[in-house]
Amino acid sequence: MQVQWWGIIPFVVMLLTIAIAPLVPATRELWERQRVQLQVSLLLGLPVAIWFLAAGEGSTVVHSLVEYGQFIMLLLALFVVSGGIYLAGDIRATPAVNTAFLGVGAVLASFIGTTGAAMLLIRPLLNTNAERSHKVHTVVFAIFVIANTGGLLTPLGDPPLFLGMLRGVPFEWTFSLFPMWLFVNILLLVSYYGLDRRLAATETEEALALDSSQVEPLRVRGAVHFLYLAAIVASVAFAPSIDLHAVEEGHAHWWQWIPWRELIMISVALLSLRTGPRTARYEDNRFTWGPIQEVAAIFIGIFLTMMPALRYLAQVAPELPLNRVTFFAFTGGLSAVLDNAPTYVTFFEMARELGGEPAVAGVYEPFLVSISLGAVFCGAITYIGNGPNFMVKAVADRAGVHMPSFGGYVVWAFLHLVPVLVAMSLVFTTGVRWAQVAGWVLAAALVVRALLPRRGRPSEEKTEVTA
Repeated sequence: MQVQWWGIIPFVVMLLTIAIAPLVPATRELWERQRVQLQVSLLLGLPVAIWFLAAGEGSTVVHSLVEYGQFIMLLLALFVVSGGIYLAGDIRATPAVNTAFLGVGAVLASFIGTTGAAMLLIRPLLNTNAERSHKVHTVVFAIFVIANTGGLLTPLGDPPLFLGMLRGVPFEWTFSLFPMWLFVNILLLVSYYGLDRRLAATETEEALALDSSQVEPLRVRGAVHFLYLAAIVASVAFAPSIDLHAVEEGHAHWWQWIPWRELIMISVALLSLRTGPRTARYEDNRFTWGPIQEVAAIFIGIFLTMMPALRYLAQVAPELPLNRVTFFAFTGGLSAVLDNAPTYVTFFEMARELGGEPAVAGVYEPFLVSISLGAVFCGAITYIGNGPNFMVKAVADRAGVHMPSFGGYVVWAFLHLVPVLVAMSLVFTTGVRWAQVAGWVLAAALVVRALLPRRGRPSEEKTEVTA
């Protein structure tokens, strides 16, 4: 089945709606209703599904719906289980403590998901910094590190990588991206430490004294849920799901028809709801079903409308100037302004059409590396690049932190995140010696910029005041 260019219009409209509707005052309140999101998704997605069914592409529709179910089950399980864990307490908000918070978040993000890690840590991070006047930079870097760049090491970390696993990428393959994960997160943590140290020096004596006097040891409520998170990790790594290939070939055994992985995850989620302290979930975390309902409503539209988009891009892939650098640039650029999960899938399928060895899940491995890095890292450049970004912003806004506007956040990203990603790309995706040397030089310059003492009032402080 050949798809013409106009076949991607529903997909483009879907993504533009997601990007623009929350930002326009006239549509913001309406779009926040999950019923409206589902109606838009079905309005755009059902005609595409009917079109493919009429064209004899029923297997494509089935594949898309099964992947949607697998995708939502993972997010649902992580959302429910992480909602039962609350990190209580209030410790001194020193630059070292804040940096350690972000570092722990970077590790957790790969194993309980960027959404789970961000929701687990943002409130205690805000509590720790409650006495300080400068907090915007801490929330912004939490979005960079915990809600995005930390989630590179496993398919649990970020939705794009889970979709890659559903397409045949081995669970353990993402561990090979550890050097890139370490490079980016260390540079971001060093940048944050230098910035926080300068801003901490501008705090008043009263604020510092109050912060030191109101110290409460950290403690975990609902610790049993960490066992449930381990069960979810094990199910993703080892439990099989429906074997669609065997089913379509007609030689599937009865157990290959059963979604074992999803059954385990939903059972763990139900167990999580029934156990652990209810105060941690419903009073401390103020758990509601709204966020996961929003994801489920929006992504059914994405999974259906992207079917013709994927088919069309597969057709034109051989004509595009695609290599390791452009795969990172294209995937990253679109992940910044759209959602990074469908962007990953789009370029994954394009790379699969190109072939090449060595291959992972049919994709030339250097291309897969670039696509994975672009989708995960560049989703942090704007509020709309990755789902947790807006969630962290909303929590901070409700806590009284005056977060930057959409454009203001992008300025922060281009000041602190984009240079790090440029350095990483030069070192790891070009394969050219002089570019790699330039990347290391840029990385060293970023470290010097972060740690070198500056005279006068930091420009970042002015940004916080006017954000």
